[in-house]
Amino acid sequence: MDLRLPRPRGPLRGRLPARTRARARGRWAAATAAVALLAGAGTWTAVADGGAPAVHRADHVMAMDGGVRLDTSYFTAGPSSHRRPAVLLAHGFGGSKKDVSGEAEKLARDGYAVLTWSARGFGESTGRIGLNDPKGEVADVSRLIDWLARRPEVRLDGSGDPRVGVAGASYGGAVSLLAAANDRRVDAIAPSITYWNLADALFPNGVFKKIWTGLFINSGGGCDRFQAELCAMYNRVAEAGKPDAAATKLLQERSPSAVGDRIKVPTLITQGQSDSLFPLGQADAMAKAIKANGAPVDVDWISGGHDGGDPETDRVTSRVGSWFDRYLKDDKGADTGPAFRVTRTGGIDSTDGAAQLRGASDDTYPGLASVRHAVTLTGREQSFDNPAGASPPAISALPGLGGPGGLTQLSSLGVGVSLDFPGQYARFESAPFRDDLRITGSPTATVHVRSSTGEAVLFGKVYDVGPGGSGQVLPSQLVTPVRVEGVKTGKDVNITLPAIDHKVQQGHRLRLVLASTDLGYASPAAPATYTVSLKGDLRVPTAPGVTTAAAPRPAWVWWLPLAGALTALALLVTGRRRTTTPAPDPESAEVPLQITGLSKRYAKSADRYAVRELSIRVEKGQVLGLLGPNGAGKTTTLRMLMGLIKPDDGEIRVFGHAIRPGAPVLSRVGAFVEGAGFLPHLSGRENLELYWRATGRPPEDAHLEEALEIAGLGEALARAVRTYSQGMRQRLAIAQAMLGLPDLLILDEPTNGLDPPQIREMREVMIRYAAAGRTVIVSSHLLAEVEQSCTHLVVMDRGRLVQAGPVSEIIGSGDTLLVGTGAPVEEPLVEKVGALPGVASAVATDDGLLVRLDADGSAQRLVVELVRLEVPVASVGPHRRLEDAFLTLIGGSA
Repeated sequence: MDLRLPRPRGPLRGRLPARTRARARGRWAAATAAVALLAGAGTWTAVADGGAPAVHRADHVMAMDGGVRLDTSYFTAGPSSHRRPAVLLAHGFGGSKKDVSGEAEKLARDGYAVLTWSARGFGESTGRIGLNDPKGEVADVSRLIDWLARRPEVRLDGSGDPRVGVAGASYGGAVSLLAAANDRRVDAIAPSITYWNLADALFPNGVFKKIWTGLFINSGGGCDRFQAELCAMYNRVAEAGKPDAAATKLLQERSPSAVGDRIKVPTLITQGQSDSLFPLGQADAMAKAIKANGAPVDVDWISGGHDGGDPETDRVTSRVGSWFDRYLKDDKGADTGPAFRVTRTGGIDSTDGAAQLRGASDDTYPGLASVRHAVTLTGREQSFDNPAGASPPAISALPGLGGPGGLTQLSSLGVGVSLDFPGQYARFESAPFRDDLRITGSPTATVHVRSSTGEAVLFGKVYDVGPGGSGQVLPSQLVTPVRVEGVKTGKDVNITLPAIDHKVQQGHRLRLVLASTDLGYASPAAPATYTVSLKGDLRVPTAPGVTTAAAPRPAWVWWLPLAGALTALALLVTGRRRTTTPAPDPESAEVPLQITGLSKRYAKSADRYAVRELSIRVEKGQVLGLLGPNGAGKTTTLRMLMGLIKPDDGEIRVFGHAIRPGAPVLSRVGAFVEGAGFLPHLSGRENLELYWRATGRPPEDAHLEEALEIAGLGEALARAVRTYSQGMRQRLAIAQAMLGLPDLLILDEPTNGLDPPQIREMREVMIRYAAAGRTVIVSSHLLAEVEQSCTHLVVMDRGRLVQAGPVSEIIGSGDTLLVGTGAPVEEPLVEKVGALPGVASAVATDDGLLVRLDADGSAQRLVVELVRLEVPVASVGPHRRLEDAFLTLIGGSA
């Protein structure tokens, strides 16, 4: 699993000022002894970029202490006689030097000598991973600086002292901080989405961040790729489920925080808001410590992070470039940006669906606890459980599954994607806000905690809750874990909640939740009961000095009036009028479903159809069976019916309204997809209530009792779902689809996996639902069951309608005959029968033939022809099974 945020791709335009310092003259000799080139001068290549100077790259393998070999690449452009500053580019965890090669080339074109390398244990480099061991990876950086000092292209501040900056993201960001602390020759750094204290990042407040830590080990190639003491530490903590003092000490010693008082160079800190691995608190501690040393520090909170989102590559690249312009190349006019900047989401770009980002800034960094606003919460003392094995866990972030559209981006757009389980949390809630409130920083709260075991692990989070209790959103999907001990009789606990930048709108509430579990962390496995009460207000930081820049006026503002005038003129000239959605048809306002001329072509095909010219009408009270062999077009039809895909031709109307993606009339449609999942430890009723709350609709609209009565689960609703039979689970899933009592219910294979008694129960459920005047459409391969439960049928084959009508008419149709032969009929003879005059199709069965007559056929003529063909006819009669009719209708293509 790649734990890296992609490094910015673009020119980093920067230069560091000269620094006159006393240097140890012995470094030059040490450099010669410590670093040996094992690949001679390496392989030089030239890369052209339009009119820009060619970039020369030299690949070297360098020997480090302890026999370790580092794979490096050196990039320059322009004459070697020109002295220039140098930049070391470090890669993220699990990556290699290749990840930063594009950025290195651009830096070289901008007048830098750039050195990249694969850290120990990654890429082609040897050695064991030491998590930035001062004697390993950090010492390697000093050896690389020694090598740069010997290059004729590199500008020197003194003998053996090159002008050099270090940049990197995540793992590489930490090594830039450590290099600045351990080697005084480093002149400026630009760490990104990284950690200050690795122990605090992986063991926050004494709680083991198990998934992220496991991903570290996995992306490093497994435990045996790490130094022995790190592997032993991980195994020990993973087995215990919580860190010990030795584990915490080991990680602290390898963290920038251990040497923070020695970092005294200009530092641009870029940290992600979408980051449950290295949250904003890590950057805050970093900024405060380096600022206290007297060094210039700017802080930038970007939209993305390890959990996904937008890394803002171009903007960050430009800012890092300006930072190096100012502090490496002595460009006093370089605009390094504000002391603090934060990216805020401002809605959706209608052209591409991307989140719109706007910046807010301040001339000083406000920290995480600037101006605090007291928010009164209400809620009684509450008791809740830590379940055995801490399972099922609540869900906030999904570590390692981020991307450009990660969960945190959904939360920033007002979509709630977190989950807390009833009986496993306490909650306290504010009154609706009279005005908007912008939270920038870490809210805090004090609670009184008791535990039946004397120990508790709590996960604190603050939700933004919409009007009426709907639309619960967890900003940035972040939680704060807290381990408290000695609480058998109870004690007050101060909780610092995750740092966020989030706007709470007027009419919304804040909800403080303290949960006993979270997917990303290890909780006590022993069951326990926690009791929590409030001790004062929730205090939220507001940072009033941080102001949002005015949004630029888009270009369409200027050309829209002209375009509007031209469009109006075109309408007048052509006399044509376009609408996006056809008006409702009053004549079909009471018709649940009307499909007319529906067609859908396969992708990239002009003449192959998944559905072609389908027209059907479904009335109230019907249970309609949708039948057809695989590839008949059933699934495509249902997807168009539910607004998931658009037809190429024709239309679908539900109660007179044309179906389009997101059409309001779809609220009258319920659907059940095979394999619905439930939470096994909750009762059937609790599962349905939790599902309905997640829709954000008012509780009274659920019609829960009516749906449950139709499902017929009785007293089983109070039992845990894990005790349910498969049939009961299916009926519960149907009840879930029935919530809100939709007028049109679509069921896809609702009887799959059920035994005969359970199938009979499901049949009764469908019949009872339609009996109230509603409509059910069921797609199934169980023809015998469809025959008993459905009132009407639609049979499709190869995308076309074969036959539609009441079940009784299709089954009892006189044009289909069962010819008994007493023995199977060979296929050549079946083909001859199918080619007879008056015969539409013939299909072999175990007992003879199913023959469908066309309009000119008759039973008497068929018997004469069968005798002529020497078919051993034993009996002839109309069939009465749906299976037989189905096979006849589709010509055996099933």
